[in-house]
Amino acid sequence: MRIRVWKTGIVSAALLAGMGCATQQPAPPPAPVVATSVNEKPGQVTEQSVVSVAATVVKVDLKTRVVTLRGADGNVFDVEVGEEVKNLPQVHKGDHVIATYYESMAITVRKPGEAKPGIETADVAGRAKPGEKPAAAAAQQTTVTATVVGLNKSEGTVTLKGPKGKVVTVKAREPRRLDAVKVGDLIEAVYTQAVAISVEKADTKTDAKK
Repeated sequence: MRIRVWKTGIVSAALLAGMGCATQQPAPPPAPVVATSVNEKPGQVTEQSVVSVAATVVKVDLKTRVVTLRGADGNVFDVEVGEEVKNLPQVHKGDHVIATYYESMAITVRKPGEAKPGIETADVAGRAKPGEKPAAAAAQQTTVTATVVGLNKSEGTVTLKGPKGKVVTVKAREPRRLDAVKVGDLIEAVYTQAVAISVEKADTKTDAKK
């Protein structure tokens, strides 16, 4: 399952942003329900967020497996539903769809020899059991490892060389997190994005009053 309009662009070297820069996220629909948390220990910080939004089904194309949705702001967008959603025929115009995003960024300092510069991406997916309301989850996890080639702790900046040779200087949101970093270390950023969709029947009594 792929969500066309909400899929986050994944990681450049700047996303490694030195032990504390926030994960860059797409603009969510209005009035989402958001829960965030930050876990920190020496040499590592993990930021997590869960965002849930509601939309209404405008049209379902079973042949192309594309569902057209209208968000709370009235904007219309398409959701491409993968084969893992076995109960797509249960989705009808007027149904309410709850889209829940899970995103996390874990940034860890690695010493030379503990890791190598590189980029790795993995995808996982889940699905509803036959007979249940349509539900699916698609997750993508990307790991980017870059080498620290410069530090300016007084200014709270770190210079990173990515796996493709690109060099960028980024500013840490919390400069104290650079205390554990030295030139030659590697910064490993693990970015996880998952999108889940479930379908609830529309309230026909409410619709009839519209």
